[in-house]
Amino acid sequence: MVARPVSGPAPTEMRIDIWSDVMCPWCIIGWKRLEQALATLDGEIAAEVRWLPFELNPDMAAQGEERTSHLARKYGRTPEDAAKMGAHMSRQAADAGFSFDYAGEGEAPPAMMWNTFEAHKLLRWTLAEHGSDAQMRLKLALFTAHFQHRRRIGERDVLLDIAEEEGLDRDAAAAALDDETVAHIVRMEERQAMDNNITGVPAVVVDGKFLIPGAQEPDVYVNALRRIASKVKT
Repeated sequence: MVARPVSGPAPTEMRIDIWSDVMCPWCIIGWKRLEQALATLDGEIAAEVRWLPFELNPDMAAQGEERTSHLARKYGRTPEDAAKMGAHMSRQAADAGFSFDYAGEGEAPPAMMWNTFEAHKLLRWTLAEHGSDAQMRLKLALFTAHFQHRRRIGERDVLLDIAEEEGLDRDAAAAALDDETVAHIVRMEERQAMDNNITGVPAVVVDGKFLIPGAQEPDVYVNALRRIASKVKT
C-alpha cells in the first residue's frame, strides 16, 4: 500500500486593499515587493488583492505636467535634485523587477504626470463588474502604460483603449466614466483613506484593520502578513 501524504492546514484567507495612484512610482515598487512576499507565502496565505483610489495630485490640470518639473515644484527641489530623485526611484523599481525605462517605439515622449480621477473610476468599475483579478490586470496595464510607454493616461480615449486591450467592453467602460454613481464611490473611498489617516501611498490594509504603510521590502511584508495570519487564527 502506498501511503498518501497528509494535507497540511488550509491557507489563511485575507483581503488586501491597496490605496494607490497609478502615477505613484513607489506604488508599483511596493506591489512588486508585495507580490514577491505573497509568492513566498504561497500555501500559507491566500489573498484577494483590491486597489483603492488615492490621488497624489487631485488638482492636476488636464494637460498634465512634465515629471521632473513637477517633482521640483512640488518638493521645492532644483531640477537636478528632482532628476536624482527620479533616478533613485528607477533603481529601486529595477531591483523590485519593474523597469521605468521607455519601452515604446520611436523617440521617447516626455515623462508626464496626469490627473488620475478618471483612471480610478475605471478601476473601481472594473472591480465591481469584473472582480479583483480583472482589476489587477487593468491596474498593472495602467502602470505599464504610464511608466514604460508614457501613454497619456489622463485622457479618456487612452483609458478606453487600455481597457479594451485588457478585454473590457469599451462602451461599458465609457458609460462607467460618465456614471456619477461610480464617481461618488471613488470620492467616498478617497475620503475613507483620509478618515483612516492614510496620507501617503502605497498603503496596504489587511482585512480592513491592519495597516502596512509604504513600499516595504519583501521580508517585511512576509513577517507582517504572518503576524496578521496568526492573529486571525486565534
